[in-house]
Amino acid sequence: MKKTRFDFQKMKDEGEKVVWITAYDYPTAEIAEKAGMDMLLVGDSLGMCVYGYAGTLRVTMEQCLLHCEAVRRAAPNTFIIGDMPFLSYQTSVADAVCNAGRFHKVAEVDAIKLEGGRRVCPQIKAIADGGMLVMGHIGLTPQSSGQLGGFKAQGRTTETALELIADAQAIERAGAFSILVEAVPPEVCKIIRDTLTIPVYSIGAGVEADGQLMIVSDLLGIFQAFTPKFVKKYANLGAEMEKAFAAYVDEVRHAAFPLPEHTYSMVAGELEKLNSALAAK
Repeated sequence: MKKTRFDFQKMKDEGEKVVWITAYDYPTAEIAEKAGMDMLLVGDSLGMCVYGYAGTLRVTMEQCLLHCEAVRRAAPNTFIIGDMPFLSYQTSVADAVCNAGRFHKVAEVDAIKLEGGRRVCPQIKAIADGGMLVMGHIGLTPQSSGQLGGFKAQGRTTETALELIADAQAIERAGAFSILVEAVPPEVCKIIRDTLTIPVYSIGAGVEADGQLMIVSDLLGIFQAFTPKFVKKYANLGAEMEKAFAAYVDEVRHAAFPLPEHTYSMVAGELEKLNSALAAK
């Protein structure tokens, strides 16, 4: 049965960890649901993991909606979060509400996520007031990595940690049902978790959070461009895929594939009829 925000709140209150990954396509989401994931995020990280962009800024609403639809079809019993891409909510409160609504109407997500602290609280409040669930996202926020000086850990000084804590408190007051904290020291994440009543989740922010998110392409060892410090590869499918592709190339070039067992036979007697028909022409 699909979990709700109340299940996630209960899990926090009882100390049970929430486990989730990103998913961008039907096969991955289907397998993730069978494995028992609590949530799936259709992240704008699809820009890098699927489309090969250098970052997330080029990702569009249309791309996000398309991938959310596929994930929803594959995982009907899993809580799905749509990630609002760059400029889908920063431009105005009205745009934020409209685009959040599109995620729900078109892709039937259960919630949306957006990046930023106090500066996006008006958008968070308006979306929540519109009857939709909002997850906040603070720390390393890839859409504003230019302002952060690149993809760097955040909250490593007292000053910046206090800013993150203030952001988290403001996000909760604005009506978010949970917060994702990215690339922040575990001690700071724990303070945020203990300060808030809503669930606080981690991607690269330590074990003390109420749950953990990982990028599926990192977890499986498929993404090749770089590996963040906080990633644990539970498989090395990239190497296995390369090995399989190379074996396929070799067998085709040496006529070792396909073999008779990989082909179909004509109905008995039909080959003779075909040859006779061709000879009569």
